[in-house]
Amino acid sequence: MTMKIDTLLARHYGFTEEELDFILNYDIKYRLGRSTEAEEE
Repeated sequence: MTMKIDTLLARHYGFTEEELDFILNYDIKYRLGRSTEAEEE
């Protein structure tokens, strides 16, 4: 669901594919990555 919202907002604000890719990967790499690391400790 989040990806759909991000894609819609990217179109609205005129982001390039590269900028959208950065946003989607940032979310996966930093937000989800940190919660996974915290659970392992």
